[in-house]
Amino acid sequence: MPFRFKMQKVLDYRAQLEEEAKVRLADAEHKLRQAQEHLDAIRAEMAAAEEKSRAGGLLQSGERWLHEQYLKGLAGDARQAELQLRMQQQVAEEARAHLAERAMERKLLEKLKERQKAQYLHAERQQEQHFNDEISTLRYKASAF
Repeated sequence: MPFRFKMQKVLDYRAQLEEEAKVRLADAEHKLRQAQEHLDAIRAEMAAAEEKSRAGGLLQSGERWLHEQYLKGLAGDARQAELQLRMQQQVAEEARAHLAERAMERKLLEKLKERQKAQYLHAERQQEQHFNDEISTLRYKASAF
């Protein structure tokens, strides 16, 4: 009779939970990359606007005021993007921790399964050896007569 792990359904469920945690982590890392790219784009736009301001291409005071307001708006957008990036980093870290927890739960059950399988195989070998010993004993006694 082949080995049958009594908690196989639980192991399968834990593996499913681990897969779901992997998907959540991948989603969180994707959002983290998007937040980083958004922040990088805002910083690049700010750098270009500051370079334009330093170049002195704006002579009129109205244009200069508009440009300063634009820079202030970009700075606010950058702060908001940094906040969003930190939040996404925290979400990604939580997803990593959750995945590690789920993987450990699954691995514990797999180790239990392997131990039980080893015990089962050992008991089966002992039973087979005992059967072979009994057969040998019976054959030996039969030939002695």
